[in-house]
Amino acid sequence: METYLAIGDVAQRTGVSSSALRFYESQGLIASTRTGGGQRRYRREVLRRVAFVRIAQHVGLSLGEVREALSLLPDGRTPRAADWERISTAWRERLDERVAMLEALRGQLSSCIGCGCLSLERCSLYNPSDAAARLGPGPRYLLGDSSGGVVS
Repeated sequence: METYLAIGDVAQRTGVSSSALRFYESQGLIASTRTGGGQRRYRREVLRRVAFVRIAQHVGLSLGEVREALSLLPDGRTPRAADWERISTAWRERLDERVAMLEALRGQLSSCIGCGCLSLERCSLYNPSDAAARLGPGPRYLLGDSSGGVVS
């Protein structure tokens, strides 16, 4: 006989709030069945699936990326060791890019005072006439784009 857990039990075991579990369910990351009274019940395997979601979020992956990876598993099952190897290999390039960006940002933090900007001559964010807009949204220079408008 299969064991089912109430939402409070899953929340306690995973460290994820009940509202987050309901959100994960609404996003198709986990699934539950309902009792006659409409209460959610989760198969025990959901504990590992929630751990998978939390680890992926912890390394900076979006819930969309997590959902995409989980959708590749047959019958919505919980990832096994071979699944994790395949998924983590697919995510490796994305994670390497994130590590490189964080290392570059860490190297620039000591010269950045948080943009009040008191050092325009040296500021890696200096953006006269909004020239960085043509490169796309966000802090383009910190994301690695060339800062052609920086004053030397």
